Amino acid sequence: MSDTKGERWQRLVDRIIGTPQGPIPTGLDGQLRRNARLYVLGALTLAAQQLLLAKRDFLVKAAIDAIRLGEADAAATSAGLILVMSVSAMAARLVSRVSVFSAGRNVEYELRSALLAQVHRLGPTFFRKNPTGDIMSRATNDLQQVRLLLGFGILNVVGSVLAILSALYVMLALSWRLTFASLATIPVLYFVTRSFSRQMFSLMRENQQALGAMSDRVLASFAGVRVVRSFAMEEQEIAAFEGQNRTYLEKSLGLARVRGSMGPVMGGVSAVGVLIVFWYGGVLLANGTIGTGAFVAFWLALMRITWPMMAVGFVAAIVQRGRASYSRIKSIFDATPDITSGDKPAPAKFRGEVRVQGLSFKHGEQQVLEGINFTVPAGSSLAILGRTGSGKSTLAALLPRLLPAPAGAVFLDGEDVCSLPIDRVRARIGYAQQDAFLFSTTVAENIAYALDDRADDDRLVADAAKEAQVFEDIERLPDGFDTVVGERGVQLSGGQKQRVALARALVREPDVLVLDDPLSAVDARTEAAILDAIERQASARTVILITHRVAAARRCDRVLVLERGKVVEYGSHDELMAAGGVYALFAEAQHLDDDLAAFGTEGSAAAAMEVAS
Repeated sequence: MSDTKGERWQRLVDRIIGTPQGPIPTGLDGQLRRNARLYVLGALTLAAQQLLLAKRDFLVKAAIDAIRLGEADAAATSAGLILVMSVSAMAARLVSRVSVFSAGRNVEYELRSALLAQVHRLGPTFFRKNPTGDIMSRATNDLQQVRLLLGFGILNVVGSVLAILSALYVMLALSWRLTFASLATIPVLYFVTRSFSRQMFSLMRENQQALGAMSDRVLASFAGVRVVRSFAMEEQEIAAFEGQNRTYLEKSLGLARVRGSMGPVMGGVSAVGVLIVFWYGGVLLANGTIGTGAFVAFWLALMRITWPMMAVGFVAAIVQRGRASYSRIKSIFDATPDITSGDKPAPAKFRGEVRVQGLSFKHGEQQVLEGINFTVPAGSSLAILGRTGSGKSTLAALLPRLLPAPAGAVFLDGEDVCSLPIDRVRARIGYAQQDAFLFSTTVAENIAYALDDRADDDRLVADAAKEAQVFEDIERLPDGFDTVVGERGVQLSGGQKQRVALARALVREPDVLVLDDPLSAVDARTEAAILDAIERQASARTVILITHRVAAARRCDRVLVLERGKVVEYGSHDELMAAGGVYALFAEAQHLDDDLAAFGTEGSAAAAMEVAS
């Protein structure tokens, strides 16, 4: 079927202003080159507009001269041509705005995508130094300023330069004396603009930093609203926000004072230039050096140069805001990821053997793990047990390279994970963290998050929910699997969130399943059912279970006991019980804790482990 005229026109527009393809450059120079066709089109149409306006100015001179000479036909012809030139100039300007603004939008779209990809690559070091609210401010407010710089800013800079050249051509052709007189204030405008631009760059950077700090304060208050209410700390939170808000207000007012004074100062200097033109132009008119038509045409050309002169402060503000904002965005692009992908190609299929050899790890200056060694054969299971602060969760995060594991310490099927593509390692090592994070979408979407092919979503999601012992809880929700869980899963209990996160890890059927204490927020009956499910998983894949419960550890093939970041015991449940060491003490203390709980005495397995240690 042949395309319609509208479809052909749409394809033409898409070719002209569509988003460029290929790797996204993060530098402004790279983005300018990437969108060069749009900028060139905008510059050419702006040049055409100024040529048309220059022709219009000369036609105005001809029309007025014809009227003074009584040549009505010539005046009418000139008037008609003036109309044609004006409409054509308007059309050219419209095309230039669409073209350059589209380039600015392309830059904003691509930099936002590149920014998200870079944030995903960055590790704990970056996020310890940069709060979430500040990152959000850079991805929204700062990026908008960059878009204005590369859209509206470039349009006005190029347009102003071409307008000045076009106007000067007309003015010099009409009267070089009056032209030089009209330019008497240019040096003053230059120094004033330079002074204001320097002030605005530093003030704008401080203003954006203050906005980022305030955004982070607001984000923290919203995320922790339950904690704020539970401790009745509303007034203190309001006071803390007021301090950040006051700082942002002061920075904004300082910037506003500079920007507010810039317009009147620039306008005043330009007004002096206009007075000079009228005074000296009147002298030239009086002595017959310039005619009436020429003076009117000169005045029209001067108006085209006056607006760029008056707007130079406004454009300078946009440029300085864009520069300051991009410098903040660039600091994210320049940040070095803690974890980088290896160059060695990953095998087509993993068996699931995990080997840790001489693994040591520090958080800053604090030694968290030291000299860890163990091997988990493919298809077997390992329980890692230890009291709070022993390094269990750190070890769990190092296996899928969520933390920067040192080279030559963690091996998957005999291959150093640091030498393999990071996405392949993480795709084959399923990880369910203790502090479960859920997206603000439906339960089904949260469980199916890691699926590549979602054709059989409903069946896979339901099966995973059953394995994680959360199926019945989901069915009781208002909309079942279609229930929106809210931000960070606020609509679910802690145990439900933890089990939904466990189902999300199970649904992709990874080669290695790392479970970081999936039983910390469930009751005894649910714990037993989940342990049965974990045993079933262990028959099909390698399972590494982080736990503080001996009842869970005993179901695994091997048990590794951590104490202050070191391995103190390693073996099967029966071997460790027979050895009578730390593991046996944990088991005895937890058995006592369970007996006390049966009689209504408050206690916990974690507390019992603390006693045993």
